[in-house]
Formats: sequence, C-alpha cells, structure tokens
Amino acid sequence: MILKNFFSILLLCSLQIFAASKEIIKSKIESALAKIPSTTTVAILIYNPLTQDTIFQINRSLSVIPASNTKLFTTATALSLMGGNFSLATKILTDDININNGIIKGNLYIKGYGNSVFTTEDLEKMVRDLKRKDIKEITGNIIGDDSYFDELYTRSDWIDDEMPNVKLPPISALVIDRNRVLERKRIKIRRKRRVSYRYVELYNNITDPPLYIAKLLREKLIDAGIRVEKQALKGKTPEKAIVLTESKILLKDLIQKINKRSDNFLAECLFKTIGAVYSGKQGNSFYSTQAILKFLKDNGIFSEGTSIVDGSGISRNDLVTVGAIVGLLDKMYFDLKNFEDFYNSLSIAGIDGTLRHRMQSSSAENEFHGKTGTLNGVSSLSGYLKTSKNEDLIVSMIFDFKKGNANYYRSIENEIVEILSNWQ
Repeated sequence: MILKNFFSILLLCSLQIFAASKEIIKSKIESALAKIPSTTTVAILIYNPLTQDTIFQINRSLSVIPASNTKLFTTATALSLMGGNFSLATKILTDDININNGIIKGNLYIKGYGNSVFTTEDLEKMVRDLKRKDIKEITGNIIGDDSYFDELYTRSDWIDDEMPNVKLPPISALVIDRNRVLERKRIKIRRKRRVSYRYVELYNNITDPPLYIAKLLREKLIDAGIRVEKQALKGKTPEKAIVLTESKILLKDLIQKINKRSDNFLAECLFKTIGAVYSGKQGNSFYSTQAILKFLKDNGIFSEGTSIVDGSGISRNDLVTVGAIVGLLDKMYFDLKNFEDFYNSLSIAGIDGTLRHRMQSSSAENEFHGKTGTLNGVSSLSGYLKTSKNEDLIVSMIFDFKKGNANYYRSIENEIVEILSNWQ
C-alpha cells in the first residue's frame, strides 16, 4: 500500500511539473506573438506525436493560405500512393518490334512520364545508348508524346497577385531543361548622349514541349550519325511500342528537390503525376486533387476547410488548417515505410534548403526539419523538431499579415521553434 501511494504521488508530481512547464512554454510563445500586429491572422498547432499531447494551439481549425506548405500534401500523397522507389521516366520507344541490321522501319517516340528533371545532357546520353545498340537508321518520324498529362500547360490565372518569379514554364509530362531555353539578347543602353550595347542571357519558355523535344532529338540523332528519313512531330505512342532506352529519377530523390528547395515547377509536375497514377488515365488537376483528398480521408486526417488546387502552393485558392498539416505530419511520422524518405526531403535548420540560413548557431540548428512557405502577406513553417530533451514535436505555424514583411514573421517562427527546442 505504501509503494502504491508512493507511485501515485510520483505520478501526480510529474503531471504537475509537466503542466507547469507547459504554462511556461505557453507564456514564452505568447510573448513572442505579442510582437506582431493585431491585424495579423495567426494559426499555430504544436503537438507531441508520441504522447498525443497538444502543447500549444491558436486557430487550429481556421482555413488559411498555406503557401508552399502545400508541397507537404503533394509529396506525402505521392509517397503514400507510389512509394519512394517509384520511377518517373522519359522513354524512347519504337513501333518496329523487329529491328534488323540497325534499321528502325517505323517511328521513334520520346514519351514523358512526369520526369521533370530531364535535361539535354540526359537526352544526349540516350542517343549514345541508341548508338551502342547499333541503331543506324530510322525510316519514320520522330514523335514527341506528352499524353501522360493533359495539355493544360499553364494556370497562371490563379497566381496573378504574386511576383513574376512564380510564373512557371509549361507543366507537361515530357520535359527538357525545365521547359526553358537560355538565349542571348542584345540590348541597348543609353547614358546621357552615349549609346552602347551589351548581351544578356534570358530564359524563354518552350511553348510546345513535345514538338520542341522531338525536333531536338532528331537533331541529336543526326549529329550522332544516325540517319532520320522523316520529320519531327508530336503525337501518341502506340501501346505495343517497345522501350529502347530511358532516363529516370526515383520519387524519393525528386521530393528532396521539391521540399528542400521549394521548387514550384517540380511540384506542379509531380501534382499531375499523382493524378495520372491515381486515375490510371491522365494527369490533370481534378484527379490530383481527388487523390490528395482521398489520402486525407483514408488516414483520418482532419480535412474540413481544406482545398488543394495545385501542387506547389503558389495559388491563393489553396486553403488548409494547421490541424490538417499536423495531422498529415503525424500520419507520416508513424508511416514506417515512407517516413524516412519524407523526413529526408525536408529542409534542415541552419544546414540546407530554404532553412539553410535560419536558426543557425541556435539549439534548433540541425534539429528542426521542415517546410517553409512564402506568398505576398503569408509566411508559414511546418515540420518536426527534436528538443534538447530528445522529445519529438510536430510544429505548424501560418501567419497571414497586412503589416510588416516575410522576414519579420520568419524571425518570429524561428524564435518559437528555438523556444520549443530549449523546452525542459
């Protein structure tokens, strides 16, 4: 009886100490938040996934613009749907199933399956591979095929309020060099009565990716000494076509590029890939959105007030709650199959990605792995924190502001993460 009473007293004391420490944390976070203007909308949820304890919350169910925190939904859904070892490929195929004497009596197709990192250098490697296969002549056409996605290449009408740097190149299933061409342009400079000229390098978007890539492939084949009788066109690859060579990237490697660098173009291409895999038909925004909403529903993630309309978060039509973000991060935390790939895709405070220059030389450096987000009047930060006492916390913060700038709110976010990191 004495021992039982001892443990009861010990438990009660522990609970009282924990409650007191939570109050201290709450007070410190509130002090940090007291510095922001009253016109700012704040949504915060801090949660311990192992104890299922809510450490701090403000407006956890309020729908707000997440900015690039949307990429968490895109990459988590992709991992759950496809797995980290899923290959996103660019393939060269032919409809000649009996190649004799190095002559392809038919067409050569280049088809994209959402490989958004494909480059001219990769294309040249594939041409060299065809040479190694002793291909000498192609009697038909060179055909570019991006039918894996729909032909809606741009959705810029949804991002009119943002800076020009979010205007994306065409989002297509068949991509090369991010669907941009580097060109030199001669410009005139006037200084008082003197006129001079200089050259600048500018990126121009490729307007018709499948046709452009077909033409480029044809040129590379001819340069390599492979005879091509007909022209470069765009079209669809026959179902019975055989693969001659391919270039690919694994999903787990792609999502690192997306989340660490907050790469909008790659995220939008992955968004449509999700739609293609989910539907088994064609990648488009409708199927992609349905896949993400199903992912939330199937995993019991709070989704009321959630609207995902793109893969990158550059649209102000995206709306989520910090409750949904924490629910997603909690689901991935306990996903033994996919958590490592997901966790490794996030920026590390003070080390790399968009968090490289944040929380340096603080207790949170190297201990917070997260995703940043910035739009005009919006700053967000969500991720996983390991505290000084080796406890794991899930953190999500979104600020919708009318006064101040994003850097100021980033400093508040940093301060809150550092407070949590030092929690005793």
